[in-house]
Amino acid sequence: MRISIGCRLRYSFAQPTPLIALLNVHYSRFGDLERTDYLVTSPAVPIESYRDGFGNWCTRMTAPAGEFCLSTDGIIRDTGQPDPVFPDAREHAVQDLPSETLVFLQGSRYCDTDLVSDEAWRRFGNTAPGWSRVQAICDFVHGHVAFDYMLADATRTASRTLAERQGVCRDFAHLAIALCRCMNIPARYCTGYVSDIGEPLPHPPGDFAAWMEVFLSGEWHMFDPRNNKPRFARVLIARGRDAADVPLTQTFGQNTLTEFKVWTDEVV
Repeated sequence: MRISIGCRLRYSFAQPTPLIALLNVHYSRFGDLERTDYLVTSPAVPIESYRDGFGNWCTRMTAPAGEFCLSTDGIIRDTGQPDPVFPDAREHAVQDLPSETLVFLQGSRYCDTDLVSDEAWRRFGNTAPGWSRVQAICDFVHGHVAFDYMLADATRTASRTLAERQGVCRDFAHLAIALCRCMNIPARYCTGYVSDIGEPLPHPPGDFAAWMEVFLSGEWHMFDPRNNKPRFARVLIARGRDAADVPLTQTFGQNTLTEFKVWTDEVV
């Protein structure tokens, strides 16, 4: 399967403003790119790229005053298979976890584990450990939280999502991640593309998506509490502790977002 992926973000800046963008496909999928999703700016400005502490590809620049556009446009080859499922994957005792996974057991900006720990153990302390426990957490979050684009809130934490029972895909991910961490299962936040291939029409407007990866049986495995079922053509952009680590764009000054478009279309 060949998938056209890309985005276009237009801003209006009152003055020259530094910004960092995480909009390119993750290096783990770079070899699948048939047409590289280079980041293009309009007007053109000098850019500098680097890898952050989680290995994500970041691009820094200074946007000029006025209208400014960031865009990518690539084609990626995909297996055409749905998200994999590994029901026999096992949990690790904390003392047996690799050291590099331990940071994903700790609370973070949006995953306030200290405030949801009691609820986590009350609900999932007696569930079968491993894949079944993580799936039970996803089932709970999927059924507990109502999805609504109009209720997006950049300050909503996992505990607020638990209490308010509403949010967008990042809120589903943050709550599920926090609950997993409370159960001593390393969990990390992911952002990227998820296509609507195979989904009934009409499809909603394109958007970036958030999901999580958990560490079971010595590997990281993908779970999607927002959709809670296997999807096609999932393309990773970045990973971190939570959304604070992987903002699509981080601007260091006031601005207005005037256009936001994302696409994941099968190329026949």
